Amino acid sequence: MSSSSSTVTGDEKCRYSETAITGGLTSPKVNTEAIPFSSGNPRIEETRGVMHLISNNAVSTLPAERKPLACVLGVPNHMTYADFCQFCASFIHHISEMRIVRNDGMDDRYSVLINFDSQEFTDKFYQHFNDRQFNSLEEEVCRVLFTWDVQFTGYTGSLDHVRSPPASSTELSSCPVCLERLDQDAIGILTTICNHSFHCSCISKWTDSSCPVSVCRYCQQQPEKSKCFICQTSENLWICVICGFVGCGRYKGGHAIIHWKETQHCYSLELETQRVWDYAGDNYVHRLIQSKTDGKLVELNSHCAHANDGCGSCHCVDSGINEAMLSCEAEIVNEYNELLRTQLENQKVYFETLLQQDNEETERAIADAVNKAAMQKRQKMQAKLERCVKEKKFLEDLNENLLKNQEIWKEKLLEVEEREKKVLRLKSGKIQALEAQLRDLMEQLEAAGKAVEQSSISKENQ
Repeated sequence: MSSSSSTVTGDEKCRYSETAITGGLTSPKVNTEAIPFSSGNPRIEETRGVMHLISNNAVSTLPAERKPLACVLGVPNHMTYADFCQFCASFIHHISEMRIVRNDGMDDRYSVLINFDSQEFTDKFYQHFNDRQFNSLEEEVCRVLFTWDVQFTGYTGSLDHVRSPPASSTELSSCPVCLERLDQDAIGILTTICNHSFHCSCISKWTDSSCPVSVCRYCQQQPEKSKCFICQTSENLWICVICGFVGCGRYKGGHAIIHWKETQHCYSLELETQRVWDYAGDNYVHRLIQSKTDGKLVELNSHCAHANDGCGSCHCVDSGINEAMLSCEAEIVNEYNELLRTQLENQKVYFETLLQQDNEETERAIADAVNKAAMQKRQKMQAKLERCVKEKKFLEDLNENLLKNQEIWKEKLLEVEEREKKVLRLKSGKIQALEAQLRDLMEQLEAAGKAVEQSSISKENQ
């Protein structure tokens, strides 16, 4: 890569080094999108630039003027360098270099500029990974765009001014892990977001999100700003030194003082000034704080004794400040220990009171539950007793009616028996009369038969 070149192209097999690229760009025949990026530790030195990405909404259509440069936009911060190397492991042997950069306004994501050794594998990488999920547990997908050009605009140093980059990159450093040189013919080089370069095979073994360089340790996952646990504001925050609750001050939502009223945790640290406030005493708990100008311990809200005489500084009391600091340090330690002991005793009494209240509430709840259960059981038994009484009364009435019916049916049965006896007697009398008539009739018939027989005999004799 020469210092006079204005672009970073795949034909030159460039390394995304810290060499700034200036000059004009040849406009492509396809639509491009200019996205500013930065890399490096903002507290030390930061590289800034612009990457020109080819806009392509049709996934199946490849741009005509594409180059073996690609950009993966919006990689989640929780994916470490090793995770991303593992994600594109099938193409790692065809990647010349990868560079991790951050886009403006995307603190929770980073982008990866990738330079391939040929256009064929660039196209395959695009077709394989575009709109593909990073893993099966997330809905976020990998967005791959072809890169037309990368332009470095300058560096921001520790003195907060933009300076021109060096004229050329004389030589590449060695890998901090394996200590082998990162020469121009090597492939699989990854430059982290803090501008340190490694072999992909070496960085893939580093599972942490921080830089492996011991003097750097810059972490790509920046700590989140503190917010109030209740209203999520980030202004005028206080943190409870007892339990770590973060709440806003009384001039915001007042959630810190509400936390004190609910828990009796009376000591709270102001995050901006690092001063501790005592809600019970309604004042700060220490008299000395660290000066922001020279780092010395000074008395809180102190004034120079010669302020009225036109003294503009407190150097006039430097002679006696050391002895005062030593005595005050010992006094502060003792006072802090006493405050801590008092706070712990107050917390003990407070929590014992809460425990007693909870026990009383529990006993009342148990008694109420027992009384309620007994009342419900009593009501059920009373209802059951009333139902049994009703059933008993119904059965008694039924039994009485049955007894009455039994007497009636007994009388009717006697009457029927009497009638049957009378009928039997009548039948017996009729049978006897008929038998007598039958005997008389038989006798008459026999007599008639004998008379006929005698008359026939007498006729024969004649």
